[in-house]
Amino acid sequence: MRIGDTEIGLEHPPYVIAEIGVNHDGEVGRALELTDAAADAGADAVKLQYFETDRLMSKAAKLAAYQKAAGETDPIEMLRRLELTLDEMAKVVDRAHECGIHAIVTVFSVELVERAETLGWDAYKSASPDIVNKPLLDAIAGTGKPLIVSTGASTLDEVVRAAGWLEGARDRLAMLQCVSSYPAPEDALGGIKVLVDALSIPVGYSDHTREMGTGAAAVSIGASILEKHFTDDCKRQGPDHKASLHYSQLRTYCDGARFAVSDGRKSFEIMINTPYCAAGPEEIEDLGDLPDDLFDQLHALDNLIGYEVAISEPIRKEVLDCERDVREVSRQSVVAAQPILEGTTITRDMLTIKRPGTGILAYRIEDVVGTIAQRDIDGDVPIVEDDIAALERA
Repeated sequence: MRIGDTEIGLEHPPYVIAEIGVNHDGEVGRALELTDAAADAGADAVKLQYFETDRLMSKAAKLAAYQKAAGETDPIEMLRRLELTLDEMAKVVDRAHECGIHAIVTVFSVELVERAETLGWDAYKSASPDIVNKPLLDAIAGTGKPLIVSTGASTLDEVVRAAGWLEGARDRLAMLQCVSSYPAPEDALGGIKVLVDALSIPVGYSDHTREMGTGAAAVSIGASILEKHFTDDCKRQGPDHKASLHYSQLRTYCDGARFAVSDGRKSFEIMINTPYCAAGPEEIEDLGDLPDDLFDQLHALDNLIGYEVAISEPIRKEVLDCERDVREVSRQSVVAAQPILEGTTITRDMLTIKRPGTGILAYRIEDVVGTIAQRDIDGDVPIVEDDIAALERA
C-alpha cells in the first residue's frame, strides 16, 4: 500500500497519523496550529473528520457514555459546535502539504464524498461504526484514493465481510484494530494479530489509549499504521480531549514506534517490552508553559523506561463490553428520509443513512427498497424490522 510516495507495510517504518478529529473545537486556527504540531512531532499525516450534523444524526441520536462524561448534554448540538466547513478544511490540507506531511479525512456520510474530492486529500479513512456502512465504503473506494478502515466495536466476521466488499481496492486498503472506548484499555492489542492472520493487507492500530508506549507495542506485533488522537490541552471541554495525547507527547509516541522497528519486530509475543516515556499524561497536563527543550527531553532514549504491555487472552477479535455503548450509538441505520405512510411501497429516495445503529443496519439499505410499510413511519428515525414486516416485498 502507498500513500503519496510513502510505502506502507511491515518492511517499512510505521506510518503515524496524528488525529486532530474534533479537537480543533470547530476553530480552524486551532486546527492549523495542531497541524504544525503534528509535523514538528514527526507524524506522517494529520487527519480531520468531515461531517454535517444533520446528515449524520437522526432525531433518535444519543450521546455515548464517554461523551456524557465529558460534559456533553445534546448529541446534535455537540456535533454542530465541532463542524469545520470544507473551505476551512482546505486550509488544513494546504498547511499539511506545506509542512511536508499528508492530509487524511474521515468522511461520515456518502453524500459528502463527492464534495470531499474537491480537496487534495492524500487518503481517506472510515470510522469504526461504518464497518457496516457499505454505501459509504463503496463511495470512498470509488475515489481511487488509499482507504484506511477502522474496526472498533466489530467482530472478525464483520471485518472480513467489509474487506470482501472492498476487494477491488485491496491494493490500496488497510484495516486498523481499534477499541471503541475513550480512553481504551491498554491490553486490547491482540486484535492486531488476528487481523494480520486474517487479512492479506496492511494492518494497523487506531490507538485510543492515553499511553505513549502502546504504539511501539502495536508495531512490535505487526502494526504498519498507527493513528493517535492529540490535542493542545487534555483538560479542554470536548468529547475527545481527555482521551488524547498532549501534542508534546506525540514526538515520543512517534519515536518509540519507530524505535520498535529499528530494534527488530517481535513475533507476536504475549508480553512485550516497549519504549515508554517517564512523563505520563497527568504530568504533561500540569507542566504549564512548556520549555523549549521539552521535545528533546521527552524523546531522548535515556529518558525512556521499560513499559510492559499485556495482551489479553484468548486472543481474538470481538466486541468488548466497554464498546457496546459506542457500537449502538455510533453505527448508522437505514432512516426514513421523510414520513412514510402505512401501505406505501418504499423507494430509495425515501431512505437515508444516519445514526444511531438501533435500526436496520446501513449495509441492508437495498433490502429495504421495494418493501411495504406495515405502519406509519416517522421521518428522520431509524427503520426497524417491524416497520416493514420482516422485509416483506411488494
